[in-house]
Amino acid sequence: MRFLIAVLLACTSPAIAANCPGFSPGGQLPAQSNAGPVLCSQFYAAQQSLNDREPLWSAEHLTEEGVEQAQAMAGRAPFYPDTRLPVGQRAELDDYRRSGWSRGHLTPSGDTPDRASRIQTFALSNIVPQNARMNSGPWDKIERAVRNLATQDGELYVVTGPAFKEDLGTIGSNHVRIPSSIWKAIYDPAEDAIAVVVCKNQAIPSCGQVPFDALVRVVGIDPFPGVNAKEKSKRITVKGWPD
Repeated sequence: MRFLIAVLLACTSPAIAANCPGFSPGGQLPAQSNAGPVLCSQFYAAQQSLNDREPLWSAEHLTEEGVEQAQAMAGRAPFYPDTRLPVGQRAELDDYRRSGWSRGHLTPSGDTPDRASRIQTFALSNIVPQNARMNSGPWDKIERAVRNLATQDGELYVVTGPAFKEDLGTIGSNHVRIPSSIWKAIYDPAEDAIAVVVCKNQAIPSCGQVPFDALVRVVGIDPFPGVNAKEKSKRITVKGWPD
């Protein structure tokens, strides 16, 4: 089994790049000053914080066809450290072991249309410490609602990331920072509109939708720099999301 996993990872190795085309409207990825590299994978791109040993955001382009392919494919993959990042500036498997926190995907494995892409979502460069009950409960419902909307409207651009309004400490010897909240922003080209949801990272999470500009103020990231101001001010209703 270990040999098979090693072969699969070698055959699907993504790269470090300044720009990963196809994952954001207008080809403009989110950006944060003083952050680490953007890692390009087949299905998503993620910018890293080398200080916090975790992603600041992960961007994907969902399509109706891709969601249908994802739903027809079963199976998971093992989590693994991302060797594109140097030791000491990345999360390791031991950081999460017995930490009390689950390994929460930013770009969900359930969005991926093929096996190679699914494997890549299990890189720890796409993972943040997440409360297990939140991960398997309301956050899972939010992810499913996004897939349903992509199927309905044909395509969506999605960016997911952590927020650190409160200090919840770190886990492991590499001091992976625990987010106080996790957010997800979507841009729907069919509606020329945006929606943002935020959940507190706790056992009984408080989840709700927030204005786009409020998210930008709090996290310091514009998820969709290629979208104009008028579209950013227009809010779309996502069935299955909390109000």
